[in-house]
Amino acid sequence: MGALLEWLPEIDFLILVALFFAGVLAFILSTISGGGGALVLVPFLNWFIGVSSTAPVLNLGTFLGRPARLIIFWNHIHWRLCLFYAPAAITGAWIGSWLFKQANLSFLQIFVGIFLISTVFQFRLGKVKRSFPFKEWYFIPLGFIVSILGTMIGALGPVLNPFYLNAGLDKEALIATKTANSFFQGLAQISSYTFFGLLSAENWMLGITLGLGATFGTILGKGYLKKMKSEQFRLLVILMMVISGVIMVVRNWPF
Repeated sequence: MGALLEWLPEIDFLILVALFFAGVLAFILSTISGGGGALVLVPFLNWFIGVSSTAPVLNLGTFLGRPARLIIFWNHIHWRLCLFYAPAAITGAWIGSWLFKQANLSFLQIFVGIFLISTVFQFRLGKVKRSFPFKEWYFIPLGFIVSILGTMIGALGPVLNPFYLNAGLDKEALIATKTANSFFQGLAQISSYTFFGLLSAENWMLGITLGLGATFGTILGKGYLKKMKSEQFRLLVILMMVISGVIMVVRNWPF
């Protein structure tokens, strides 16, 4: 017990409380809009815990919040898409962790942000179900690239939404399949972060607190999602992609 107490870092209790409730709110939003809650947390975490800790803590917290979402949406998972996405994403997560301290992705984040903003025109505010044809095998390169970038940036979930929508997934199916893929990707991210020494004792405590909040947020968000129509869901997904894109552009400008 003494050794455990020595390992536990001293963290301001108010920071833990703030992280917990931020996780609750972000994952209510993420559940009813198909993602984006984690990206909204990035500026908050940058300010609270520092830029260097944001990606590891955010990915740890969101990973710990996924089991609840997996259980809730289990019957809606499209496992065939997971077979295409997950192996490539696992490989990408290890490469992303290795590159974490060696690259400046400000310009690339602006490019990704512009892509997200453009989805409002691609899907015409949710009136269009699909904006371009998308085959299942496309999830292989998609998983690899998004996993590398997401491991380095800390949150890139909204980038996947237009591809899931164009693959024909909606509401529970989109959230369930995306969560399953993200869970396998998260396993690789946490393992690689640990291997490369990016998760300190303090980061573990912060990530666990955020994960507890994410779990409660997912449970609460499920009730709201059930009441939504598909058109409302697509509109909210697109709005979250646009908001996420604006955040990425603003916080990385000018480079």
